[in-house]
Amino acid sequence: MTAATRSSGDFFFRRPGLLTLLFLLPPLLWIGIVYLGSLFALLLQSFYSLDEFSGLVVHEFTLATYGHLFESSNFAILLRTVLMAAAVTLASAILAFPIAYYAARYARGWKKALFYLAVMMPLWSSYLVKVYAWKLILAKEGIVTWVANKLALGWLLDAILSLPTVGGPSLSISYIGTFIVFVYIWLPYMILPTQAALERVPNTFIEASADLGASPRQTFRTVILPLGLPGIIAGSIFTFSLTLGDYIIPQIIGNSRPFIGSTVYALQGTAGDIPLAAAFTVVPIVIMGLYLVIARRMGAFDAL
Repeated sequence: MTAATRSSGDFFFRRPGLLTLLFLLPPLLWIGIVYLGSLFALLLQSFYSLDEFSGLVVHEFTLATYGHLFESSNFAILLRTVLMAAAVTLASAILAFPIAYYAARYARGWKKALFYLAVMMPLWSSYLVKVYAWKLILAKEGIVTWVANKLALGWLLDAILSLPTVGGPSLSISYIGTFIVFVYIWLPYMILPTQAALERVPNTFIEASADLGASPRQTFRTVILPLGLPGIIAGSIFTFSLTLGDYIIPQIIGNSRPFIGSTVYALQGTAGDIPLAAAFTVVPIVIMGLYLVIARRMGAFDAL
């Protein structure tokens, strides 16, 4: 070991905080410059406007771009996306809870391994492959229609597709189909945090509830559900935010009505309206910022 190496080692040994800062500096620079810098640039663009005649961005501070968000067509996009994200989150929570509860309380050994394999396996396959596979499954000539006809339930499928707003010519061209695919794609992100939270529920709490005369329903309502709620909220952070920003599923599955993600994709691409695209992008950031504050107060971060 050279003298320079020993002296530098002694220098950092006496100043451990400086050594920690040296190791953290590269990721901090990455976060500060690339991540936060891009967000700041995005926020700055949202305060500019687009000249209607030249099609050029006017670099002057204005709130007019945000005013465009409250126009009927743009506000409908925001409302449509938020409602879809809320519906997907609620459905994912309802489907995920019994699966996560069984895995946390009863699955052991190979059953536990099979659970993790079944939940994680869809995440290993290509996102686009899964979406296009669902498009074929939900198509008018797809397996869902075939099974419904074989079970003499074609009338029920037709009745569902005839519902106003959510229906359509087929499941692959309807809000119902978009909802189904969203739930399928994001469900694992709800199951895993919920299962992790339920595993932290001590068996002694459940046994004490039974000893005090509580019925299984009361134990579930007063013990299991409140202690598992942080996991549900943690999972909802993923399902809600991912649905808000997704632009691929609404383009492949569903009708032509846009969501926030597809609107941003169109505005910054073919339309070239970067300020309005940035304003649309700020909306999910604000929504998720408020959502994270509420989730933190409810202990959701402890379940991550």
